[in-house]
Amino acid sequence: MKSPRVVLCMKWGTLYPPEYVNVLYSACRKYITGDFRFVCLTNEPEGIVSGVEVFPIPDIGLDEWHYYNGAWPKLGVFKADLYELKGRALFIDLDTVLLDNIDALFEQPGPLVAIDNDPWKERTGHPCTMSSVFAFELGSLEHVVAQLREDRDGLVKRHIIEQEYLHHAVEGIRYWPQEWLVSFKYHLRRPLLVDRFLAPSAPPKGARLLIFHGKPRPVDLARPPRGNWDRFPHYGAGAVGWMRDYWRLHGGRVN
Repeated sequence: MKSPRVVLCMKWGTLYPPEYVNVLYSACRKYITGDFRFVCLTNEPEGIVSGVEVFPIPDIGLDEWHYYNGAWPKLGVFKADLYELKGRALFIDLDTVLLDNIDALFEQPGPLVAIDNDPWKERTGHPCTMSSVFAFELGSLEHVVAQLREDRDGLVKRHIIEQEYLHHAVEGIRYWPQEWLVSFKYHLRRPLLVDRFLAPSAPPKGARLLIFHGKPRPVDLARPPRGNWDRFPHYGAGAVGWMRDYWRLHGGRVN
């Protein structure tokens, strides 16, 4: 019998409103076959649609500062008994876009399966763990939280961001096949100057996940603000058709 499947996401602050949770939930319903639980960990449940299970963000001994400098609250998913959830968990950042069926992400073996963004950015030939999307067995990595409680300030000072800490704290990390992943910044955004004349490329066929990290975010492409929605000196303006279609399909507002 297969292990139960749980999709986890987390929301705090105002950067990602409940609309992001609802769109991600709708996309998971489209791109996951069969039964699964969809859980949002948040202290602000207002506006989240029914069907999403909502629990408070676990207390792992953090201050408010850690919520806005390094995404440390995400490590709460590794608590030994996370609201009695059982099975294989797939954590998905709220600004992730699903492109195709993701059943296989639950089936990839490894104590922690994450993104290797070294081929995108560093290109050193050594894995660099990125935690936008990762899978693990619930309750199996409680040492991640225990070590953080024991030496919170030291670990935060050494690693700056939670995914760097994970890279060193978990042995045997495995990584998603690169062909499953697309980075908006590194694969779809046009080169400098060209981006003033051409819209971003559409995701290639065969990719399962589109990763946004930092500015812009999916809603900027679907419901663009005036002027430049990208980070200077890059430039993007106006709605991007394929992103607008995705956002509308999954219940997001496009105007």
